Amino acid sequence: MNRNRLIAVALAVGLIGMAGCTSSNSSASSTTLASTTASGATGSGAASGPASASAGAEPAYVAKVSASVEQTMTDNVIPGAVVLISSKDEGEWTGTFGTRTWGMDDPIQATDQFRIGSNTKTMTSTVILQLVQEGKLALNDPISKYIPGVPGGDGITIANLSEMRSGLYSYSFDPTFNNTLDQQPQKVWTPQELLDIAFGHPQNGPPGQEFNYSNTNIILLGLVIEKLTGMTASQAFEERIFTPLDLKDTSLPLNSDVPNPHPQGYSFGSNTSTIDTFALPAADQPLALDGRLLPNNETMANPSWAWTAGGAISTVQEMKTYVEAMVDGGLLDAATQKIRMDSIQPINPAQPESGYGLGIVKFDKLYGHDGQIPGYMTFMGHDPESGLTIVIATNLATIPNGEGSALAILKGILPIFYPNMVVPGDPAAAPGATGSGAPTSAAATSTGG
Repeated sequence: MNRNRLIAVALAVGLIGMAGCTSSNSSASSTTLASTTASGATGSGAASGPASASAGAEPAYVAKVSASVEQTMTDNVIPGAVVLISSKDEGEWTGTFGTRTWGMDDPIQATDQFRIGSNTKTMTSTVILQLVQEGKLALNDPISKYIPGVPGGDGITIANLSEMRSGLYSYSFDPTFNNTLDQQPQKVWTPQELLDIAFGHPQNGPPGQEFNYSNTNIILLGLVIEKLTGMTASQAFEERIFTPLDLKDTSLPLNSDVPNPHPQGYSFGSNTSTIDTFALPAADQPLALDGRLLPNNETMANPSWAWTAGGAISTVQEMKTYVEAMVDGGLLDAATQKIRMDSIQPINPAQPESGYGLGIVKFDKLYGHDGQIPGYMTFMGHDPESGLTIVIATNLATIPNGEGSALAILKGILPIFYPNMVVPGDPAAAPGATGSGAPTSAAATSTGG
């Protein structure tokens, strides 16, 4: 389930310890994009059948990537995944692996739509930055200028919220909130209900200082967007991001439905059981790995509690289009784009190569975000230097050891393109350390939604 948090932001602060990494992409040769689809069987819940590929020349990396993905899925009971790789030198490829439905022969498809969790946060901050460049607000404006009743709101800026340095408690860690999610998965939450929960807790610290990942921040920014645009956040996303980029299968829906086609989404554990750690108890992990302990089907859980912090839906192809525009430019003017890219600050001073900025994560060479929400996990990253883009979508939130499923797949893929990368072992998988607050140097997950 893990409805309690939108786990996101591997943040590379532990997911990827890159030591002098360089892309394996050589200087240009072919510019032909070979788009192929591999459908393989992996994981205890996966469909059976051999891998296959559509006609056409495959990029050279496909065999290694496919083998890595299949092995990771098998080892971690990930039922289904879609993986998109785009290299300007070696071509573009989309691979599909496993099943939409646990235990059934229901092959996942490249066009399937997924809940994308905290990748939504990047969209919220993109619209905020558009409003900045239009002169409708300033990054140093206090949130109290727009939203009353925020504790310490006179000293918390718009930038503090977007950069996760507001000091505000994340409502998604509240035990009563999590219990309600478990007992009433179809409850429709209002932004004010979520803020009331958050404001009932002491602040984590003063604004502008320590990084502390909080969904509360992005709910507040969603309300700012609605106030300044005079439209719903869903409409603002559509008008300002989805339509300009021609994203026809990307949305911030107002209900709990996932548009067709889509896979079923699964999660181990409950909201209350995963407040302190996403890892299953040690005794339960082998049961999950051999199929004796099954995950919960979270497909229709209402995501209103995530809203502008994690409620969007998309496909891997449209996430590719979006993350490239977000990183390379196209959604903001040049000056505002530079402000965004320059805003990234290290989360862990010992790992300055990675960090978080105005709704954007730097994973050493890759820029983007990741997102986990009950039933699904996604990652999108783009390297502006080499042109490499990696997008991963899965229909299992976390694997039994607590690591985000898409991140587990990513860790296997990255050394293929960045041979000098140092990838750490299993994550601490402790949301208390990473899920709601700053990621630890050992953890592969951080959080958000």
